[in-house]
Amino acid sequence: MTDRTLYGWFAASAAVHGDRTALQIGGRRWTYRELAAHSDRTARLLLRRAGRAPRRIGLLASRSLLAYAGYLAVLRLGATVVPLNPAFPPGRNAAIARAAGVGLLLADGGEHPETPPGVPVFSPTEQELLAPAEDTGAVLPARPAGPDGLAYILFTSGSTGVPKGVPIRHRNVHAYLEHVVSRHGTGPGDRVSQAFDLTFDPSVYDMFTAWGSGATLVVPTRADLLAPVRFINRNRITHWNSVPSVISLALRMRALEPGGMPTLRRSLFCGEPLTLLQAGAWSRAAPGSVVENLYGPTEMTVTCAEYRLPADPGDWPRPANGTVPIGRVHPGLDHVVLDEGGRPARAGELCLRGPQRFPGYLDPADNAGRFLHFDGSTATGHDGRGPLTEEHWYRTGDRVTRHGNDLVHLGRTDHQVKVRGYRVELGEIEAVLREQPGVTDAVVLAGAGESGETELVAAYAGDGAAEEDLLCALAARLPGYMIPRRLAAFETLPRNENGKIDRVALRSALAGPGLR
Repeated sequence: MTDRTLYGWFAASAAVHGDRTALQIGGRRWTYRELAAHSDRTARLLLRRAGRAPRRIGLLASRSLLAYAGYLAVLRLGATVVPLNPAFPPGRNAAIARAAGVGLLLADGGEHPETPPGVPVFSPTEQELLAPAEDTGAVLPARPAGPDGLAYILFTSGSTGVPKGVPIRHRNVHAYLEHVVSRHGTGPGDRVSQAFDLTFDPSVYDMFTAWGSGATLVVPTRADLLAPVRFINRNRITHWNSVPSVISLALRMRALEPGGMPTLRRSLFCGEPLTLLQAGAWSRAAPGSVVENLYGPTEMTVTCAEYRLPADPGDWPRPANGTVPIGRVHPGLDHVVLDEGGRPARAGELCLRGPQRFPGYLDPADNAGRFLHFDGSTATGHDGRGPLTEEHWYRTGDRVTRHGNDLVHLGRTDHQVKVRGYRVELGEIEAVLREQPGVTDAVVLAGAGESGETELVAAYAGDGAAEEDLLCALAARLPGYMIPRRLAAFETLPRNENGKIDRVALRSALAGPGLR
């Protein structure tokens, strides 16, 4: 491929597969030719609205034609996509838009009162998107972006209470797609699920493995996500990608009958540990499907390691923690496992570098402590003030060990957890709680709920803080998956002999539903 940009993957397929279906939402379908025309028209409308292409464009849309045509339109202009989630509190979206330097907001219809001052909002109707092309006087660039330009910026939870911006270059995502499109065998006639929101980077996999190979992207509704097996069968899905929690949901609904998903050929799971029990239940329900466990922080461009389970369950590995290995890193990436002293070890923190590694956080201050030099024997931390080079290793914060030739995920080195696949810094929730009147201290703990999914419980100390008021304050600042299931008030939080909050004692005191 000569155009090594994210839009280039779509354009190459549109040129060859123009009459094939590119996008299906509900009962509506658009061919590659139609989707290309809609994205071009959206790009021209954006130019007419803004006068010139903003450097970064916010996209506040979900599971609609505007969401997908808009994503492509931003790329078509050579701008950077900044996905925002309509389900997030407006204040959080506004803060992300400010941090990203968004110059224009492309949004589904509705009012957006907390848009940063001076940032125009463009909400085209579907009729405008579907209207015949007209001469707007706007000329689209012949070559909109280069490989070193930023394709998108996603924001992850931050321990300081402020989300961290993760910019991904076109060449990062091009290197990623070159590997996964061929590995997972998508092509014309295949039907790829799109279960992830655009603010969650596996959505990039879904969109561009489909659009980069001539396959169809099939978008479920919110209701469909609550009945995944029915969605797969009704829509003849061949390639499925989701968090493992979906398997737990299907098991609770007693929907995973042996042989019950005959159309599936590839089943991918990422974002959370995939247990052997979950994988076994899904594999029996989709006996014609290859099952893979994928791993990767946003900073390494969607996923960077993979493990394909053998066809015969008798050959499956059996790590001590009962999870499927994350396998081996992608070809072309380097990895090293370091102990607490920065020395190579069999078990420790996973560090990575290579063409998929992002160029550093949007706020350079966030780089401190997240990168290091490693000369083969000694690791030296990066203080965040000097420039980053391709030689720097990214510290994932994930603990791994070796199981034969494969890596097994053991957990985190910090207080970050995964909830429904999203990264959550417990410190961000704690920071919001501590800002509330009457709260003097707060701690958030994560545990396994009754369904086996990660659930959050918060403990707080103070005088006069009502639980209902705290929940309202959290809901105004944080997305739903970051709201604790329970809040517990203490006169004082337990502390150990060093004066630090005793999380072990607190976990014991809070033991019950949502914390096991």
